Amino acid sequence: MDNTRDKAEAIAIGPRIVASGGFDALYREGMTLIEEVAAYLDGEGRSESRGLARETSFVYATESMRLTTRLMQLASWLLLQRAVNEGELSAENARSEKEKVKFSATPSERGGPGYGGLPERLKDYIAKGDRLFDRVIQFDKLERGGVPDLPMDVGAGSISDQLSRLKAAFGQLRR
Repeated sequence: MDNTRDKAEAIAIGPRIVASGGFDALYREGMTLIEEVAAYLDGEGRSESRGLARETSFVYATESMRLTTRLMQLASWLLLQRAVNEGELSAENARSEKEKVKFSATPSERGGPGYGGLPERLKDYIAKGDRLFDRVIQFDKLERGGVPDLPMDVGAGSISDQLSRLKAAFGQLRR
């Protein structure tokens, strides 16, 4: 029996997915969000924050700083990945640079005293930033050759369900 197929390396599809049009949409969305948040915090958000109660004002400062930090981390990742996709930077060099960008974790819970009094627009930007962060984390896992975390309750026949079955099957074969 010829075992040459068994010895062949697996083809990593993650980097190809990251280099596809899906990344372009993610990049545009990310950069647009960064511009919108910057304009908001420098303009209307600054005006809205002046009228907040003291406790809410503190939460506003904290959350706007978290959001700004998160978006700058995401911008770094997006710009590095775009440089790879456009051939300006090798994947290895980008990976090394990405290691320097430590994503801050999404707070497990939002809320607390004063959070409810935040301007709705800021809360909306926080939610959009969290969703963008989750998508970038999934792209990053794909780019590194990993399997993204997909919701497991999507139903039978879903990609997530199929990946779970493959993991289970290959896990049994390795034993």
